[in-house]
Amino acid sequence: MASHAIDIKNLYKIFGPRGQDHIDKVKAGMSKAELNETFGHVLGLQDINIAMPAGQITVVMGLSGSGKSTLIRHINRLIEPTSGEVLYDGVDVCRMNEAELREFRRHRTAMVFQKFALLPHRTVIENTIYGLQIQGAPRAESEKKGRYWIERVGLTGFENHFPNQLSGGMQQRVGLARALTNDADILLMDEAYSALDPLIRVDMQTVLLDLQKELKKTVVFITHDLDEALRLGDKIAILRDGSVVQQGSGQDIVLKPADGYITAFVKEVNRGRVIEAQTVMGPLTGDAHGLPIKGTATLEIAAKQMTEAGQATALVVDANGKPIGSLDLQAIISAMVTPTTHSAEQMAAE
Repeated sequence: MASHAIDIKNLYKIFGPRGQDHIDKVKAGMSKAELNETFGHVLGLQDINIAMPAGQITVVMGLSGSGKSTLIRHINRLIEPTSGEVLYDGVDVCRMNEAELREFRRHRTAMVFQKFALLPHRTVIENTIYGLQIQGAPRAESEKKGRYWIERVGLTGFENHFPNQLSGGMQQRVGLARALTNDADILLMDEAYSALDPLIRVDMQTVLLDLQKELKKTVVFITHDLDEALRLGDKIAILRDGSVVQQGSGQDIVLKPADGYITAFVKEVNRGRVIEAQTVMGPLTGDAHGLPIKGTATLEIAAKQMTEAGQATALVVDANGKPIGSLDLQAIISAMVTPTTHSAEQMAAE
C-alpha cells in the first residue's frame, strides 16, 4: 500500500468553550498568556505548518505542554481544530464527514500509545488482530496477518499470553504489531517508547528503524527526548508553547540551532552520531584512491571504519560509489567537538 504525505497548514487550536470567537485575536498577535488571563482560554497550537514526507519518519519533539500530543491527535481528528487544515493525500481530514472519518481512522491510520493500550482480557494474538476484527475481516485471514507481525516484532511463542504476563517492552511490541497488522499508511506514535527502560527503548527504536527500511510507512513520532528524535527522525519539528520553533533534518538542528532554546537542547548531543561525512568533507585531491566512506555515514561510523582500516584519510562516495570528496580524521574530530564559545545568535547566523 502506498504511503501518502501529511501536510499541516495554518493549524490553530484554542481550548475553551468559545475558542472560535478568539481565533482572530490570536492571529492578530494575542499571546498565550494574554488569551488565558483575559478570556480564560488556552492556546494549544499556533499557526503550525509542517509537511510530513511520505514514507519517512517525522518526529515532533518538545517538552511537556509544548503541544506535541495535541498536534498528533489532529492528524486522525481525535481533536477538532479551531482553524487550519490537515491534508492527507490532498484531502482535508478536518472536513471529512462522519463516515469518511471512520474509514480514514480504520484503514489509513494506526496509533501506538505510550501506555500500550492493550486489552487486558485478550491474548497477544487477540490484541494484535483487534483492529481487523473491528473492520470485519475474516478470522483466518486476520490470524495469519497477526501471527506474521507478531513474528516480525520478535514475539513468536507469546501469542497466547495475556498482557500482564509480558514485560513493558514486550507489551509495546504487541502495540506495534497491532498497528502494523492494520496495514495503515500512517503510523501515529505518541511517546510510544517513553515508558520503557533506556536499554529496551533503544531496542524498540532499532525494531522500528529496521521495519521502516522495508515498509516505508509515513510515521509521525512524538517524543520529548532529543537523542530519540535524532536517531529516528528523517525530519524533526521542535515545538514550544504550541508553536514550531525549528524544523529540518537532525543535522540542520544540531549545526544551526534557530535560537537559544534550541541551542540549549543540542548542547549535550553526540554530534558524531548526527553529522554526516559529506557535511565535513573536503575537495577531492590527487588520484581518487583510498578507503571509500559513504557520504551519508555518520562521523562516528566514518571514524570507526578509518581507524579499523588504519587510515588517516578516506574518500567520500555517493550512493553509486562515485568519489565526491575527501575526509581526514582531524576534520572528523573537529566537527565532533561541540562549539561552546559561540552565542546562540552567532550559531544561528552561521
